[in-house]
Amino acid sequence: MFDPREKIVLLIDGANLYAASKALNFDIDYRKLLAAFNKRGYLLRAYYFTALVEDQEYSSIRPLIDWLDYNGYRVITKPAKEFTDASGRRKIKGNMDIELAVEALELSDVVDHFVVFSGDGDFRVLVEALQKRGRKVTVVSTISSQPPMIADDLRRQADHFIDLQSLRSEVGRELSERPVPREHATESDDFDEG
Repeated sequence: MFDPREKIVLLIDGANLYAASKALNFDIDYRKLLAAFNKRGYLLRAYYFTALVEDQEYSSIRPLIDWLDYNGYRVITKPAKEFTDASGRRKIKGNMDIELAVEALELSDVVDHFVVFSGDGDFRVLVEALQKRGRKVTVVSTISSQPPMIADDLRRQADHFIDLQSLRSEVGRELSERPVPREHATESDDFDEG
């Protein structure tokens, strides 16, 4: 599946990977994730895409974003849009599909193998476009959850599919192993989002 001579780029749809790992009942250890794919080839870069709610004083994702930014990930964010749906409920929308697709196409001249962490069927067209440029694409999501988190047409289009469940022992951290947030930490606790 992976050739050690390949230049690999990870494209992580943050919200989608978060939902898939939660459905499988574990957290991603992002330090282990980098190490796991560094073993598979030459890891050129790892991108993490997410939308942020800007008007909140504190965002629970902010410590993760900051940690990723300082520890080998290129973080790409944009403000989430807030709106009220037809029934009057406040909704937040933050789709990063276009940003991920544009980044992939811009890198397609120098990357051999793209690893897309998303089950979003909208990425099928991107996968096909990368393949037409002679690039390999692996999709990481899960069929082990109920319902499955990957669109069938995306899974069929990809050169390879890795079920996130099969990576659990390599890149996972049990929910009980979560770091203690700063406001609850004692002097001896080390905060580590990795």
